[in-house]
Amino acid sequence: MKIFVDADGCPVVDIAIDIAKEYGLEIVVVKNYAHEISDSYAKVVSVDISPNSADFHIINNIEKNDIVITQDYGLAALCLSKEAFPINQNGLIFSENNIDGMLNRRHIHGKLRRQNKYYGKAKKRNPKADKSFEKNLKKLIENRYL
Repeated sequence: MKIFVDADGCPVVDIAIDIAKEYGLEIVVVKNYAHEISDSYAKVVSVDISPNSADFHIINNIEKNDIVITQDYGLAALCLSKEAFPINQNGLIFSENNIDGMLNRRHIHGKLRRQNKYYGKAKKRNPKADKSFEKNLKKLIENRYL
């Protein structure tokens, strides 16, 4: 099992690397070349800056039972189809039970944005989100690996 991180704009890269070290798991951090990320433990892969380059690299390299850290519902759905386990930066574990609703919500919000009827703002990140991510990533690893 490997951990892949869709690192463009991901606030939990360092936490994910620390957890991978703790469990002795390989971690692959995928970022576009505009981001600076370096770590002696993680394998850092730089991809083109074009949209979805990191997503394409991840989906082409994951295997069954890998863990993927991503904020992207589309990538999460593709990961599920390859029997990988996606989790977001807040600790939400994507599953067959919740992905359809999330993709539907993304579609509706996109339509509203294009019609200038929706101006959603992301909430400011708080330490509880980091704790939730850490707890759920460890739980996911332990349920799949140990």
